[in-house]
Formats: sequence, structure tokens, C-alpha cells
Amino acid sequence: MSHNILVVEDEPDIREMLRFSLERAGYNVEEAADGESALEYLSNNIPHLLLVDWMLPGISGVDLVRKVRSDETIQDLPIVMLTARGNESDKLASFDRGVDDYITKPFSPKELQARLKAILRRSGQGEGDQLKAADICLDTVAHRLVIADQTIHVGPTEYKMLEFFMRNPGRVFSREQLLDHVWGRTIYVEERTVDVHVLRVRKLLAPFGYDRFIQTVRGAGYRFSEVD
Repeated sequence: MSHNILVVEDEPDIREMLRFSLERAGYNVEEAADGESALEYLSNNIPHLLLVDWMLPGISGVDLVRKVRSDETIQDLPIVMLTARGNESDKLASFDRGVDDYITKPFSPKELQARLKAILRRSGQGEGDQLKAADICLDTVAHRLVIADQTIHVGPTEYKMLEFFMRNPGRVFSREQLLDHVWGRTIYVEERTVDVHVLRVRKLLAPFGYDRFIQTVRGAGYRFSEVD
């Protein structure tokens, strides 16, 4: 599986080195030179992992982590802090803010790749990532929906919605939150559109009796749950 990594680093030489190393290891790399650019990117895209330098102009790396962890749509995003500050208090401060790992400069590319691979595996995004619920299998490598051993044709919007639900089972999401994730915050779409696409996802699941997994929570939104 080719994972998408957002590298937030203000030093061009280091960004270039990270891009070269990570792309050589098979990752797709996006870059941001500061916290503001990273937040703008995250408002429309959700990578598999965030690699953040501590010392950034404007919004610091630590503050960026705090903002990510406070945003319900991306709060579970794996984050690795990359910094020259190696004392214990700085490491503890990073973990307190919610980072998943802390890598001190200088570091070897092999160490970085091993750390990232381990974090992605722990977050359920390892090689051959498949999301499963009952007889539903969403293959995120092939972008294929299989239910009870039958391959089901699914449109891109319904696919993104179902993937988001299956990555976040049991959690209730408002129409506004679903709009943010599936369509992006810079695209204007009426909230009623969410209901239309939820209905389409239910129709895909209905022949197998799994439309009940997409549940309406009155006054709150929708959730994906195998439990009625």
C-alpha cells in the first residue's frame, strides 16, 4: 500500500532529503513549509501520517499537533515529531500534546522508515490495509468493495463516505463533519447532499442486510455500527 505522508518542515534542504528518502521507500509525500500551510492542506486532505518539525515559523510544531488533536475529523491522525531537541522534558511535552513518536535529529533514513512503518501498522494502516465489518470488506489498496465475496460497484463519493465510516466505527458524525471530510471545506455543498449519499451507501448494503449499519442518530447525524 502506498501511504500518503505530509511533511511539515521549514528548512528546504531537510524537506528535500525527507522527500527523497520517503519516496524511495514507496511513500507518497506532500510538503508544507509551516503550520498554516499544513492546516490548509489538512482542511481538504487526510494523509495517513503527519511528520512535523518542532521548530516552525508562526504556528510551532507542538501547537500544530494540539490543533490537529482538537479537530474531530483528523484527531486520530498518526503524528511523528521531528526535532533537534532531544532532552527528556521536550520528549515528554511532545507526548503530552499527543504525538505518537519522537525522532531526534540527526537520524538515519532507515530508522525513520522503521518508525513510520511501525506507527502505520499500529494505527491499522499497514500493508494490505483492509477494513472489515461482518461480510463487508473495503480494500483500500485496490479501492474495491466486496460484500459476501461479491465485488460491488461503488462511486467515488460513496467509497470515501463508507471508508470514513468504517475507519471510525461507533462514532457519530454531523452532516457538517461529513461534508468536511468527504467533499472538503473549500467546496460548497448543501447538507442535504449528505443525506442523499448516505441513502446511496445504504442501497449498496441493503441486498445483504447491512444497510442497518449506517444508523441515523436523531438530532446529531450518522454513525457506522454493527450493533443496532
